[in-house]
Amino acid sequence: MRVLAVRRHTKESGSRLPLRLVVSTNQFKNGMHVEVDGTIFRIVEFQHVKPGKGGAFVRTKLKRAADGAVIDRTFRAGEKFRPVRTESRKMTFLYADGTEAHFMDVQTYEQMAVPEDAVKEPLKWVLPNEEVDVLYVDERPSDVQVPSAIEMGVSETEPGLRGDTASGGGDKPATLESGVVVRVPLFVNVGDRIRVDTRSGEYVSRA
Repeated sequence: MRVLAVRRHTKESGSRLPLRLVVSTNQFKNGMHVEVDGTIFRIVEFQHVKPGKGGAFVRTKLKRAADGAVIDRTFRAGEKFRPVRTESRKMTFLYADGTEAHFMDVQTYEQMAVPEDAVKEPLKWVLPNEEVDVLYVDERPSDVQVPSAIEMGVSETEPGLRGDTASGGGDKPATLESGVVVRVPLFVNVGDRIRVDTRSGEYVSRA
């Protein structure tokens, strides 16, 4: 996940919300963003540890906002960090032009453009004019969030074979409406709607 450079077509009229000055390890929650040594991370998971000897500590797995790299870090119990404001905004994905991906805020109708390469992975599962959740970190767009499973039509694949079943017969590539290619059972045909797991890119079922 990269923090994106953003070009806005209109001025932003929103105001900053008050934010706690510090957050300690006993306030950690999965999904929370914190700043560690000047770098913004999202807490993937954490564990409070109280050894028989020595001070308590917190073992964490952190995902760096700039590039999505996951690291392991250990902190002293009670250690404090700058909290990072996050906000999810409903946006309509308008189109991508090969350089930028264009979105519109569904409430303010404000439009913005972000580098297409930065959101290419999640946009594989999104069609133009569909709504998405754009995650803002410190008031900057950081990620496009898509559901764990989506439904989409098959636009291109080899013809299905008579007698094929979901439990056997192998699989084949299929191109979906957005252009993403997934593996599907042989009985799936052009025009079918299927469910796909966006985390793994695997076929789930017919829709």
